[in-house]
Amino acid sequence: MPEQYFNRELSWIEFNARVLHEALDERTPLLERLKFLAIFESNLDEFFMVRVAVIRRQLETGVLVLTPDGLTPQQQLRQISNRLRPLIQKLHECFRQELVPKLAEQGIHIRDFSELAEPERQELREYFDRRLFPVLTPLAVDPGHPFPYISNLSLSLAVVVRDPETGKEHFARVKVPNTLPRFVPLRDGVSFVPLDQVIAHHLEALFVGMEVLEYYPFRITRDADLEIQEDEADDLLAAIQEELRKRRFGSVVRMEIAKSMPSAIRQRLCEELHLDADSVYEVDGLLNMGGLMAFLNLNRPDLKDPPWGPVTPPRLRTASVSDEPVDIFSVIREGDLLVHHPYDSFAASVERFLEEAANDPQVLTIKQTLYRTSGDSSVVGSLIQAAENGKQVAALVELKARFDEENNILWAKKLEKAGVHVAYGLPGLKIHCKLALVVREEGGSLRRYVHIGTGNYNPKTARIYTDLGLFTCDETLCNDVTELFNLLTGYSRQRHFRKLLVAPRTLRQGMEALIRREMRHAQAGQRGRIIVKVNSLTDPRMIQVLYEASQAGVEIDLIVRGMCCLKPGIPGLSERIRVISIIGRFLEHSRIFYFYNGGQEEYFIGSADYMTRNLDRRVEVVTPVEDPLLQQELKAILEICLTDNRQAWELRPDGTYVQRQPKPGEPVRSTHQRLMERAASRL
Repeated sequence: MPEQYFNRELSWIEFNARVLHEALDERTPLLERLKFLAIFESNLDEFFMVRVAVIRRQLETGVLVLTPDGLTPQQQLRQISNRLRPLIQKLHECFRQELVPKLAEQGIHIRDFSELAEPERQELREYFDRRLFPVLTPLAVDPGHPFPYISNLSLSLAVVVRDPETGKEHFARVKVPNTLPRFVPLRDGVSFVPLDQVIAHHLEALFVGMEVLEYYPFRITRDADLEIQEDEADDLLAAIQEELRKRRFGSVVRMEIAKSMPSAIRQRLCEELHLDADSVYEVDGLLNMGGLMAFLNLNRPDLKDPPWGPVTPPRLRTASVSDEPVDIFSVIREGDLLVHHPYDSFAASVERFLEEAANDPQVLTIKQTLYRTSGDSSVVGSLIQAAENGKQVAALVELKARFDEENNILWAKKLEKAGVHVAYGLPGLKIHCKLALVVREEGGSLRRYVHIGTGNYNPKTARIYTDLGLFTCDETLCNDVTELFNLLTGYSRQRHFRKLLVAPRTLRQGMEALIRREMRHAQAGQRGRIIVKVNSLTDPRMIQVLYEASQAGVEIDLIVRGMCCLKPGIPGLSERIRVISIIGRFLEHSRIFYFYNGGQEEYFIGSADYMTRNLDRRVEVVTPVEDPLLQQELKAILEICLTDNRQAWELRPDGTYVQRQPKPGEPVRSTHQRLMERAASRL
């Protein structure tokens, strides 16, 4: 029933609006506010490249499938546009009217070229001659010069010049280089001028002998969603490389323009780029605000979040710096270990696990999945080192990880060159699970160790994403992971796992069974209780099961950072369901699933959200956490999230979100701050 769901795309926009709020919130440190503006814009770029592109393709191909909430593609595009335009206006008003003046008060000046004094203009003339003029290419548009190709997310200047000899006007395009800083620093180190303005005020150098009449910045976004026919591809790597080449020429799905651009130039660009008026977004301010992220590099700790240094988990610490490092395998043998990043150090746990495995002569085999990793990844380095040390190493590299395809192709080739067995998984399924398996010879027999995580093996994102990881040598879990790797690298038909819930085989059914068990308890007059923490909740079938649980008397708390299509708090449907979203310093990324189970409480963590793609079209792993001490850790995390009154937003039945505020006399309870303090207290 359409009235039982929020629209997925509009729910995502509300998530991005909460991100924007962090930039509007005066409690956020000043340079961090710039960061959130940049995140809002980069999120929006990806939204258009993927989600809006898909809807536009549906419209263009006549696929008129209704969304679960009953909207056609045309209705979705219209509502997306109507909701986004005021948010974009709010972004630029915040930057121009609030943040730029506040930065100036702090001695950081983002300045328009027009307000510069002559010595500063001379400095930028020299910069233009030295750094810009050699790399700029003015491209004329006339019968002899066809309209140029414009790359995705590139910033351009539409220029109108006049030939003084003939009086004839001409149109040209100048690309603003994306290889140079978005904001050009002056020599004083505290003043910055937008790069496009520096170019615009020196256009006469590019159009010698012409009169520059006017210029207007614009920026386009292209469809960047890959369409790979895996069943027909003999070589998946080659097929993806070919699709990546095609991505550069995807159809244009959005054009951002300066508000001052005349209608004639706007119309010409729309005609050349095959855009309708609804796909044009006027901007009263700077385009490409993602460049604001560079201001986080300024040495102004007083304008940033206090620094946070992840701590080494207590069981992995030595008594003193002179002691021999603790053997991570012996620690795991003593009992399961749970790590929570970025509070617990990724380097001192996950990276160390792989480094020790690579160099331990007793380790025979390492197997690992790789979805996204960083450019200087020690994780990949450990796999290569292990192969060079003569160990058998297998890596499942997901080539289809969106916008990381090229990086993953490079890593796959590098791993293969080092002698690692590289596989790309199963046709039609993304390998999204986070698994590492180490086989070690101990006392004449083999023992297996595994790490099962909620986040990527990426040292960079591990510093800013909240994620969980379980280290264990539990024989049943290790056997499940071994069989899953066999399925992924070979021709296994394994369909059942003893402890793991694995998508697309058993995860959906397993989660539904756990929810229905709570329903039976509630219907028998006992307590029914569910807490789920995920990034997104959009799957209609899972939403219906949660509605049924609410109607059966189960109390349900959902911590959903991003999209949520479930409507909470509706009498007769979902009055026992509460939904919050936590937005703040770190990106909430961990997934936790809790079921009261008649007092025999069960906790799970894993890589999957309650989205159709995670449940049906990806390989995902959710593992039980059975150690009582580790369960208490997960319970504490959930309680801290649920009692947050600083970063938590409550979802209302009408789809609006309201940020919780401390009541008079109530202490501020920030999830991220409390978890940092909790980790620090264990030092």
